[in-house]
Amino acid sequence: MTTLFSAIFLISSIALIISVLLQEEKSEGLAALSGGRDSVFGSSKSRGKEYLLNRITTISAIVFMISALVLAAI
Repeated sequence: MTTLFSAIFLISSIALIISVLLQEEKSEGLAALSGGRDSVFGSSKSRGKEYLLNRITTISAIVFMISALVLAAI
């Protein structure tokens, strides 16, 4: 049982790390001071990729937390 939850914990942690790293920044950073990015042209990005990455991040985070709690209880 411990091996199963350890494998789930490992897979969910890798999926969580990768999905967070693949997401694009939502803040403009220093480009907001100089007006480097126009919001009209910046809004034409695909929403499918962002939605999928958000779903993967949410699901893997939930699985990660549940498996961590189960492993701590065992």
